[in-house]
Amino acid sequence: MLPGVSTLLEALQLLVPGASNRTLRQMLEQGRVCINGIPCRLAKQRIQPDDTVEIGDFTARRNLGHGIKVVFEDKDLLVIEKPSGLLTIATASEKDRTAYALLREYVKLHHPKKKLFIVHRLDKFASGLLVFAKEEKVKSKLQALFKRHDVRRKYWAIVEGHVAQNQGTIRSRLAEDQTLRMHSTDDSTAGKLAITHYQVLQRLPTSTSLEVTLETGRKNQIRAHLSELGHPILGDRAYGSTRDPMGRLGLHAFQLGFIHPTRAIPLLFETEMPAEFRRFLPKAEG
Repeated sequence: MLPGVSTLLEALQLLVPGASNRTLRQMLEQGRVCINGIPCRLAKQRIQPDDTVEIGDFTARRNLGHGIKVVFEDKDLLVIEKPSGLLTIATASEKDRTAYALLREYVKLHHPKKKLFIVHRLDKFASGLLVFAKEEKVKSKLQALFKRHDVRRKYWAIVEGHVAQNQGTIRSRLAEDQTLRMHSTDDSTAGKLAITHYQVLQRLPTSTSLEVTLETGRKNQIRAHLSELGHPILGDRAYGSTRDPMGRLGLHAFQLGFIHPTRAIPLLFETEMPAEFRRFLPKAEG
C-alpha cells in the first residue's frame, strides 16, 4: 500500500503531510493507528509492502452489559475490561454470571462457528484487562507467552499505610492453605515461585498508590505479596485490610501487552482510570 517506506512513522509522514513527528507519535500513543486492523503504538514498527495502515478512533470501547467493555476484537482474540465483582470463570456457586459465560454467548451470537477459550484470569473483585482466544491454537500460543513471562501486565494497587521504599521487588514461593488463601512458604515442594515488582505513585495520609508489574502470575499473587509486605490492598479483608473507602478491592489491571499470536504484531492495551481510583492516583496517571 505504501511503497518506499520501512517504518510506521514514515508511513504516517506520507499519510498526514505537514504533521510534526510529535503529533504523529501522539496519534500512536492514543491508539489511533492500525496496521491491518490491529492497533499499533510503535513508531519503529516495520511496514511490509502489502500492509494496510489506517488512522482513526480505534480506542472506543463497546459496552456489552454487566460492566464488560470490549477493548479489542479480531478473528483470533477478544480483549475486554472486566468490572470488579464479576468472576472470570465459573465456580461451584456461580456458573452463568461470569465474564467467560457472557462473552461466550456474545461470540456465539456474532460468530456462530467460533468458540471462546480462557487464557488467564483476574480475581473476582479486581477489575481490568483480560484476553480471550477464539481458537484453541491461539490460546496455546498466548499461554506460552504468559509462561515465558513475555506478557506485559501492570496494575494499580491502592494499599493501606505508608510504603517506605519508592520501589521494590517481592520474591517468594506461594502456596494455598486450607482456607484457599495464598501465603509465602519456604517449602520448595509446596509453593510456586512468584515475583512482583512495585513502584510508589503517590502517598496519601493513610494509603499509598502503587504501580505493580507482574513477572509471574500466581493466584492472588499481588494481594498476598502486598499483605505480607505489611500493606494490604484497600478493601481486601481476606488478606488483612481493615478499611474499605473505595467500596471495592483497590486493584485494577490497567495495562496488557503481548505479541499477536498469529500476526506477530506488538499489541499494547490500556484502560482509563476507574472512578473509584481517581482520588488515590496522581492525575498524570489518568
